[in-house]
Amino acid sequence: MSRLAKKPIAAGKADVSVSGGTLTVKGAKGTLTKRVHPAVGITVGTEGIIVAPKDHSRLARALTGTFAAHVKNMVKGVETPFTVKLILEGVGYKIELKGKELVLTVGFSHPVVLAIPETVSAKVEKNVVTLESADKEAVGQFAANVRRVKPPEPYLGKGIRYEGEVIRRKQGKKAV
Repeated sequence: MSRLAKKPIAAGKADVSVSGGTLTVKGAKGTLTKRVHPAVGITVGTEGIIVAPKDHSRLARALTGTFAAHVKNMVKGVETPFTVKLILEGVGYKIELKGKELVLTVGFSHPVVLAIPETVSAKVEKNVVTLESADKEAVGQFAANVRRVKPPEPYLGKGIRYEGEVIRRKQGKKAV
């Protein structure tokens, strides 16, 4: 069994409830819901949220740690939202926010338009995009989708990268 799931998870200021196989976490920054696998039991007590396997199968023990991590992230997200910063590098590359869409001009013959999910908010300042959401999974997936449009290349470093990501640069051709 997971070491994460052995200890109760502190709910903090979040309101946590489990009903009908669905976990709901409400907080100041939003409400998150997640369907709970039938092999995992989640109970809300005075000492915190307890995640335990319902049976002794290998799947139940594996999912216990996974769901404990999900619950922890949900509680943390409704109190302080998760943020991801993406940096756009390259001459002539630009990114714009038009309504609920990101428009990327990154060297293709056409601009790339990405719809922003409803749970994610985005801000664009020059070449930096800041994505923010209470749902860690949603903000991480959307950031990965944006980065996938033009990942950083190792020779010039042009492309979209995460803040703090180190791009290993390669040496170009040598002149004889």
